[in-house]
Amino acid sequence: MGDVQKEQSEGDLLRRARRADAGAYHEMVDLYGERLYRLAYSLVGNREDAADVLQETFSGAFRGMRDFKERSSLKTWLCRILVKQAARHRRKEHRRRVISLEQCEESSGETAAATADITGDAKIDIEEAMRMLSPDHREVILLREMRGLSYEEISEVLGIPRGTVESRLFRARQELRTLLRDYETCAVRDRKERSDDVCV
Repeated sequence: MGDVQKEQSEGDLLRRARRADAGAYHEMVDLYGERLYRLAYSLVGNREDAADVLQETFSGAFRGMRDFKERSSLKTWLCRILVKQAARHRRKEHRRRVISLEQCEESSGETAAATADITGDAKIDIEEAMRMLSPDHREVILLREMRGLSYEEISEVLGIPRGTVESRLFRARQELRTLLRDYETCAVRDRKERSDDVCV
């Protein structure tokens, strides 16, 4: 589809969505749902939460369609809503985990012992390394490297200056390289130790 045809199609979709046309809602989900779901999953880390974030994104977009000024593409606007919904979800989950941990600590002194060895045998791959990044760094990496957004689009999605996008992306890439390099070092050491055990 050419750019002109795409703009006309998107314009028609927006007009119908603003009239609360249910068909337009379903078309929007069909057009952008799969890509947005992948972004949601990368941001929140599991299928159920990603589905919730995606549903909240489309519901919020449809309710706020009249306020969409079309200064950016529909895709960019939907990404912006999704990133905000994912951040809201992470804050809610963080509060839930803090409350849960406090309750566990009150009821048992074994919490620290039970969690001490969680990372002992963990294997870090790229997906796990991404989860270890800060939310700010994970967002820019996902939007740039996995969703293919331009710096300007990322700036619009996150509501930050382009220079901030560039600096976050630079630091995020550095941090990701360090995590993966540390993993490779550990993997080589583990292989060597297993080999030594066999020899003995």
